[in-house]
Amino acid sequence: MKQILLVNDVVGYSKVGMVAMLPILSYLGIPTYSLPTALVSNTLDYGKFNIQDTTDYIRGTLPVWKELGFSFDAICTGLMFSDEQAKLVAGYCEEQGAQGTTIFVDPILGDGGRLYNGMTERQVELMRDMVRVADLTFPNYTEACYLTGTPIKMEGITWDETRELLDKLRSIGCKSVLITSCKIDGQNAVAGYNHMDSQYFHLEYHEIPGLFHGTGDIFSAVLIGHLLNGESLRTSTRTAMDTVFRMIDRYRDTDDKNRGIPVEKCLDLL
Repeated sequence: MKQILLVNDVVGYSKVGMVAMLPILSYLGIPTYSLPTALVSNTLDYGKFNIQDTTDYIRGTLPVWKELGFSFDAICTGLMFSDEQAKLVAGYCEEQGAQGTTIFVDPILGDGGRLYNGMTERQVELMRDMVRVADLTFPNYTEACYLTGTPIKMEGITWDETRELLDKLRSIGCKSVLITSCKIDGQNAVAGYNHMDSQYFHLEYHEIPGLFHGTGDIFSAVLIGHLLNGESLRTSTRTAMDTVFRMIDRYRDTDDKNRGIPVEKCLDLL
């Protein structure tokens, strides 16, 4: 049975980040372990928040795990909060990757054409370092543009421009790529390149209006769970897209979307 390490922030009030991913991966039968990059009081869109950076904890934990001989079949990284943290995690991923561990990188930076509250250009640089060591990275369209220095076209891009953007991401160093939340030739889609068969693809979806926090984390968890259970990248992507749609549809009328989707009440949709 394959096991995974999640390297991401832990948010106290909101079903996002590691809190959203853990129940999904566990439900899909993947033993899941955690290395928090920060303790965050709540999602930043509430306007007020408290963040406790855990770089000291990471610095002390990784040598202990190495001494104990801990290893993982996969590692998924998310939000990074400091230069040292990104360097430590990237180095650990590179070491583990050389021993056969699959590295997934969710380069969390922004959405809707802008960086998230609190994100800076320096964090864009840190995420490039993480993408460099990835077997698979899955930025949304905004993040893909920031990572590659590509002008953002919120009105949409062509399939040729999408392929060029995928290639720019691959040139950073990652092997396979997904770009979520694209508008390609007028259609909402997720685009991808699979290095296993050297194929490009895109899958269309229907968008439910509204911003739900944590849906990217849900997508990541479902995607990774199905990949680790032996399904193809294209099939796993389609499953993750459909699952996110069903969860949003169930809770589309919730009052406080900043809290995210109550994942534990949606496990029947997986």
